[in-house]
Amino acid sequence: MAERRPSDGPASRLSDTAASRPRADRRRVVIEGVRPQVDCGSLPAKATQALPLLVSATLVADSHDPLVAYVRHGPPPGPQDAAELPRSWKEIPLDAHGNDRFAAWITPPRTGAHEFALVGLPDDYGAWLHYLRIRVDVGQDVTLDLEEGAAMVQRRRRTASAGDQRALDALAARLRSRRSAAARLEIAERPATVALMRRTADRSDATVAGPFPLWVERPRAGFSAWYEMFPRSEGADPPHSGTFRTAACRLSSIAEMGFDVVYLPPIHPIGETHRKGHNNVARPGPGAPGSPWAIGSSAGGHTAVNPELGTLADFDAFVAEARRLGLEVALDYALQASPDHPWVKQHPAWFRHRADGSVRYAENPPKRYEDIYPFDFESEDADGLWAALLRAMRFWANRGVRIFRVDNPHTKPLRFWQWLIGEMHQSHPDTLFLAEAFTRPAVMRRLAKIGFSQSYTYFTWRNAKWELEQYLLELSQTEQADWFRPNFWVNTPDILHATLQRGGLPAFRLRAVLAAIAGPSWGMYSGYELGENVAVREGSEEYLDSEKYQLRPRAWDRPNTLVPLITELNGIRRRHAGAVAQLNTLRVHHIESEHLLCISRATPANEDVLLLVVNLDPFATHDGWTWLDLNTIGIPGDRPFVARDELSGASYTWQGPANYVRLDPAVAPAHVFSLTAS
Repeated sequence: MAERRPSDGPASRLSDTAASRPRADRRRVVIEGVRPQVDCGSLPAKATQALPLLVSATLVADSHDPLVAYVRHGPPPGPQDAAELPRSWKEIPLDAHGNDRFAAWITPPRTGAHEFALVGLPDDYGAWLHYLRIRVDVGQDVTLDLEEGAAMVQRRRRTASAGDQRALDALAARLRSRRSAAARLEIAERPATVALMRRTADRSDATVAGPFPLWVERPRAGFSAWYEMFPRSEGADPPHSGTFRTAACRLSSIAEMGFDVVYLPPIHPIGETHRKGHNNVARPGPGAPGSPWAIGSSAGGHTAVNPELGTLADFDAFVAEARRLGLEVALDYALQASPDHPWVKQHPAWFRHRADGSVRYAENPPKRYEDIYPFDFESEDADGLWAALLRAMRFWANRGVRIFRVDNPHTKPLRFWQWLIGEMHQSHPDTLFLAEAFTRPAVMRRLAKIGFSQSYTYFTWRNAKWELEQYLLELSQTEQADWFRPNFWVNTPDILHATLQRGGLPAFRLRAVLAAIAGPSWGMYSGYELGENVAVREGSEEYLDSEKYQLRPRAWDRPNTLVPLITELNGIRRRHAGAVAQLNTLRVHHIESEHLLCISRATPANEDVLLLVVNLDPFATHDGWTWLDLNTIGIPGDRPFVARDELSGASYTWQGPANYVRLDPAVAPAHVFSLTAS
């Protein structure tokens, strides 16, 4: 049984007694650079149920002898197994990938806490076999070498099972037989023989790295398509608000477009004091619905619904209808209050105060948000505040909500989120969290490390070829992939990028294709399918007549929308879920145009390969020659293969890395090819 060691290498774990005895530790292999891991294993890396996860490490030892390595994984052991790796854990051999790097794919079968450890040892049989082959090839006498091999086989009997003992006896006899050296070499090289010898290797001096923790979340954490809607706009007749019941009529259309998650901004009562109006004016006229993020009124706070939307029973019916259609409802979790929130009077210590005793409202100078009071997470009654905020989330979780989009988490204490997520994982382990933190990279990464299931990204602001390539490689090919799950949003109520403002429907098409195929998860805010692209002013990313401050009923039946394209994109994602969900296998391929981007998405063994070629210029046709890295996508370079466009249905026969592509954004902004051998 292997010893559990929580570090990459053994040297720092030797006892003083062992350190004074040079031969007390006989482990020859050093294991470094283990992935996935977060901060040396102090926090769990991310995994998704039933989605293959790449485990890798660098293994080195003295001499040129080959090494053999394994990854073992399973649920955390009980206290009785604290000093050992459980026998029940699944074991998978690690394959050598060059430059002393070893890797294998594991598939955690269940959600919740999981662990893995790496085991490495010299491959003495592999070394013997390697040199035996060389000597046989040059005609040397290998009589003694074969006897040494037979003796090695017999030594394995000591710890082998009864079945393996019989196989070992038979192998030793064959190596000592009077057959030719070439015939005995052939027996020794058989895959079944090699597997037997690896299986029965003496692991008493093996190096063990780990165990390293994983948190395994349900499939929607790693692969999902999101749609954001304001329920109050659906069925609205300004100044009369829509309701949960009228908004439920919209759900079938959202489901038909292929989305998985419908996300609702705050649904709570909205304060009256300093209520904002049309286009964020500070003194609106009567009837202004206010910002949903100004949470709380005499009707209640974070565990109440806006009476204009209906009742809690109406909300429950909305969730049930969404579930019937295959959609999951995500709620906004915004930790702030309007001046009218009941907590302002009941718990004044939960808020910051100015020198005159008044409660401090939110500011981002020179902007002022008089309708919002931030919480004071470090107040004298911080324990009470934290407990109340946890109760609020559990209130909605108990009503069937298991996804929360967290508003501005970077403005609250990191340790609060680590605590809250941990508490929710105890009571509702299937809860998912999306971090809406458009801030400094290090802060966004830390939020992901401490438990957020998914994260908003800089995708909206990555539009040039070079910055998209750089960003995609950062997300998929660095250690960031171990804990940062990106969600590519094409727009939000706060973000209407200049590319969409100026590029018209071709820009909307290309950005949708790029987000849906390049990202394991993607999202869009209501109105994107209509091409809404008017900003409040030049140079602003705010929408004119922003839905954050007014009702916005829309004519969904207008012609020439992006609904057919969005539906097809989500259909492609579902047909090729194993490839699109696998971030580690994303590759950027060369293409001879500064306006064309070429990337591939693939399953670990390349059973399913998608190739995306997109024209990033919404105004002009561009063409170019690809130079595909065929080896990484498992395509032979000397045989033709079929590239079938999943968007148009057209098929092309290609061969080799160089293939010609031409894209007119007015007709089709992209090819999404499914590649198969012809």
